[in-house]
Amino acid sequence: MHRDPDADALGSSLGWASYLIKKGHDVTVISPTEYTANLRWLSGSEHVLVYEKQTDQVKCKNKISQATLICCLDFSALSRLKDLGKIVEEAPAPKLMVDHHLEPEHFAKWMVWDTYAAATAQLIYKLIKELEGNSPVTEIFDIPMAECLYAGIMTDTGSFRHGNVTPEVHLAVADLMLTGFDSSRVHRLIYDNAPLSRLQFLGYVLSQKLVVLPQYRTAYMVLTEAELQKFNSSSGETEGIVNYGLQVENVVMSAMFIERKGEVKISFRSVGTFSVRDLASTYFNGGGHKNASGGRSEQSVNETVATFLNILPGYQQELLNVD
Repeated sequence: MHRDPDADALGSSLGWASYLIKKGHDVTVISPTEYTANLRWLSGSEHVLVYEKQTDQVKCKNKISQATLICCLDFSALSRLKDLGKIVEEAPAPKLMVDHHLEPEHFAKWMVWDTYAAATAQLIYKLIKELEGNSPVTEIFDIPMAECLYAGIMTDTGSFRHGNVTPEVHLAVADLMLTGFDSSRVHRLIYDNAPLSRLQFLGYVLSQKLVVLPQYRTAYMVLTEAELQKFNSSSGETEGIVNYGLQVENVVMSAMFIERKGEVKISFRSVGTFSVRDLASTYFNGGGHKNASGGRSEQSVNETVATFLNILPGYQQELLNVD
C-alpha cells in the first residue's frame, strides 16, 4: 500500500490478503510507513510489516525480493511508496496494480484500474466476485474481510456523501453487509474513536490556524513541526482536518500544509467543478482525484504557502464560478 495509508489502502490490502490466504497462498502485507491508531482494529493489521520500522526493514526487503507476485494497491506511481519504491521496482516478481487514481505509471504487468470506482476496496470486492463466479456472497466474504472492504469504501466516499457514490457503490456495500457485520460499529471505530488530545488539537487548528480568503472562496491551514511536537501529534491525527475548511460558508477549496520530517505535506479538497488535482500536479508534485488530492514540497513551509498564495489569483475566476 502507499505511504501514510488511509482506510482504503489498508482495508483493501487486508481484504485482498485475507482472500488470498483462504485460497492457500502465503501472503505478507507491507506498508511503507506506520498507519493510524484508528485503523488498528482492522482484521490482520497486527501482522502488517512497516518498512520505516528498523525491525521490519530486512523482513520487507526479503519478502519483496522472494515474492512470486507483488500486489500494488491504492497507488499508481512507485513514488507513493517512499523508500520502498526502488525496491519494488527492482524486484523480479511481476506486479499487479489495483487502483482508481488518474494517470497510472505502467510499471505493472497486470492492471485492475478504474477511475470511476469510488475506492480501491470497491475494485477488490469486484475482482474477488469475478474470480468466484456465481458463488453466494456469504460463502465468498466473511465478516472481517467485509469490514476491511467496507471501511475502505466508506471512508473514500466520505461516508457516502461525495460525488463518487454510484449505484455500484451501494450494491457492493449491500453485498458486503449480507455477511452480517455492524456498519455503525465500523463507522464508530474509525471516526468516533479519537483520544482527547486529538480533539484538543483539532480545536486549536480550527480556532487558531484556519484562514479564509473570501475573494478566492478558499480556506487553508498551516501546521509547523513545532506545533505538531507541542501537541505530540502523530501523522494520523491530522488526517481529515482539511475537510473542515469546506464546511465554511461559500468555500469551495480547502488546503492544509503540514511541516514534518524536512518536507511539507499538502492536502487539497474541493467541491464541484474545481480540480485540485490539476493544481496539485502542476505546482506541488502531486496528484490524486479531482476533488481530493495531495502534494509535497521540499521548500520551507513559509515558501510553500507563499507559492500557493501567489498562484491563487490565476484560479480566482474558476473558483468564483463553482456552483
